[in-house]
Amino acid sequence: MKATPLLAGLAVAATALAGRYGIHAWNAYKARPFVPRMRKFYEGGFQSTMTRREAALILGVRESTPQDKVNEAYRKVMMANHPDAGGSHYLASKISEAKDVLLGKTKGGGSAF
Repeated sequence: MKATPLLAGLAVAATALAGRYGIHAWNAYKARPFVPRMRKFYEGGFQSTMTRREAALILGVRESTPQDKVNEAYRKVMMANHPDAGGSHYLASKISEAKDVLLGKTKGGGSAF
């Protein structure tokens, strides 16, 4: 069988090319800049009347999230933005309004600001 050395040579060449590609890919992976994976929070101004969509964006949940998860998200966002911890009263009122909208407790008045 005279094809055996040819097949062995092709196998060695394929392995060498795959190894070379792997080394280049690994070096490119290591050289890429580090970008922290942070959650994207709601950016932008508020609407005059808060909608369920806007409320969900503010709290970082879906519109169909269960009540216990809405309350949990509310606590997390409020802890980061509470006026006693250096946050603004306006943002705290909007966060509370967002929770009320998602839980169906809106009085229709909007925020105090």
